[in-house]
Amino acid sequence: MKDKAIALHDVDLSLGRGAARVHILKGISLNVNKGEAVGLVGPSGSGKSTLLMTMAGLERPDSGKVIVDGTDLSGLDEDALARFRGRRIGIVFQSFHLVPTMTALENVALPLELAGEDEAFERAEAELQAVGLGSRLHHYPAQLSGGEQQRVAIARAIVPNPAILVADEPTGNLDENTGQSIVELLFALKRDRGATLVLVTHDLNLARLCDRMVRLRSGQVEADAASAVA
Repeated sequence: MKDKAIALHDVDLSLGRGAARVHILKGISLNVNKGEAVGLVGPSGSGKSTLLMTMAGLERPDSGKVIVDGTDLSGLDEDALARFRGRRIGIVFQSFHLVPTMTALENVALPLELAGEDEAFERAEAELQAVGLGSRLHHYPAQLSGGEQQRVAIARAIVPNPAILVADEPTGNLDENTGQSIVELLFALKRDRGATLVLVTHDLNLARLCDRMVRLRSGQVEADAASAVA
């Protein structure tokens, strides 16, 4: 298990209640190696985003095990899980999820402040410099372009220096050129920091940049193979 960043064993998950309950993940077993980039692809409704959120500890499976960075997430209560996620997993969403009343600097410093870390603003400024936003520290999200907001979101995800970075359609709300710059940034961060990267995408060209491409269909792994480009 030492070389595994993420290990899923026979994971089942349903969402909703009563007649609206839907069986989304069906007996999924999957390993992601440390330092690897994995692209999750498949049609809408195949379970890609739910699988990613399960890996990140944002959804708890009904059965099976999710082991992240050597820790069995089922053994953690909600507070411990939130602390673990804050230290070890960086999450980037399609819709940025920035706090609109906070500046870029305040948004990036927030997870460090919540964790009681020292030098939160100094570290946040360094990460914003690293993603090319050193001149936008004191701008609010509404004053930033979509690409700039996603860079802020990425800086916030990486400021705790997590071992694992997960991204759900990180270019979905961006135009092609801006999306390409975000892709280059994510892969540069993975390479430079030795992080594990798992991303959900509808873009097969983006998925082919990964070391492996895992295709889901109807909540199951349909194919799992090394990328032809990797």
